[in-house]
Amino acid sequence: MSRTIRKAVFPVAGLGTRFLPATKASPKEMLPVVDKPLIQYAVEEAVNAGVEVMVFVTGRNKSSIANHFDTAYELETELESRDKTKLLDIVQGIVPSHVSCVYIRQNMPLGLGHAVLCAEPVVGDEPFAVVLADDLIDDDGRGCLSQMVRVYADTASSVLGTEVVDPAETGSYGIVDPEGDGRIVRVRGIVEKPAPADAPSNRAVVGRYILTSRIFHHLHKTGKGAGGEIQLTDAIAALMREEDVLAYAFKGQRYDCGSKLGYLQATVDYAIKHHHLGDEFTAWLKRRIGCQG
Repeated sequence: MSRTIRKAVFPVAGLGTRFLPATKASPKEMLPVVDKPLIQYAVEEAVNAGVEVMVFVTGRNKSSIANHFDTAYELETELESRDKTKLLDIVQGIVPSHVSCVYIRQNMPLGLGHAVLCAEPVVGDEPFAVVLADDLIDDDGRGCLSQMVRVYADTASSVLGTEVVDPAETGSYGIVDPEGDGRIVRVRGIVEKPAPADAPSNRAVVGRYILTSRIFHHLHKTGKGAGGEIQLTDAIAALMREEDVLAYAFKGQRYDCGSKLGYLQATVDYAIKHHHLGDEFTAWLKRRIGCQG
C-alpha cells in the first residue's frame, strides 16, 4: 500500500443554510476570510501537504468554485495590460501548475459519507485525504494536513484529525473512544453526535481525515444513519474492525467557519496577522474596543 497522499477530496455540495442569505447564490466555501475564500485556504493546505489532485464533490450553484481555480483569461489580460504584475501573479498562482482539479457532481444531498463515496472513481485504490473547508486550521506552519500525512507515512493507518471540545458540545461532532491520552492513539470506537451522557470521550473529529481506500467498501454497505444521511463516521466505525484507525490531536487553532461566530473570529485573527493590513487593522481594532469600553 502506498504511503503517499496524492489526492484530496473536498465535499463542497452543502447548502450553507446557516449563512443565508449570503449563501443563496454563492457557496459558503467562497466566503472570504480577509482576501481569500475558505476553499482556497483548504486547497493551499493540501498543496503544502504534497497533494497533487484536488477532487471537489460539488452540487448545484457551485460553479464559482470551479471558476475560482480556473484560468480567468479576461481578468488576466486586463491586469497584464495595466501592468499590475503583483495582482496578476496572485491570480495565476492560486493553483500551482503541477496540481490538477477534478469536479464531481453529488446529485443527492445524502451526507458526508455519500460525498466521499462519489469521489471513488477518481481516488481509486489509493489512500487519500478528506478536507472540510468549513474548518479553517491555522498552525503558522505547513498546515494540519501535513502533520497528518507524516503520521500516515509512519503508520500506513487511517488518521482522524481530532481536538478536545467542551463535553456539552459532543452532540455536534463525531466523538472517538481513544486508547489513552496521547497525541497519536488508536481508536476503539467512534459515535456520531452523541449526547454528552453517552459520549465515550470529548475528543472530537474535525474536518481532516486521511483514509485508506478500504473505506469505499464500507461506504457502499453503510445505510442511512443520523439525520437520514450516509455518515462517514459509520463507515469509519466498520473500517476499524478490520484495520487500525488513529486519532491525531493536531497542532494549531481551528476556526469553525460553518458558524457565524467562528467565521468572524477567523476573520479578525487573520486580519490581525495579515502581511499588508495587520498593523493598521490592529490599531483600528484597539481604538474601536477602547471606544466601546
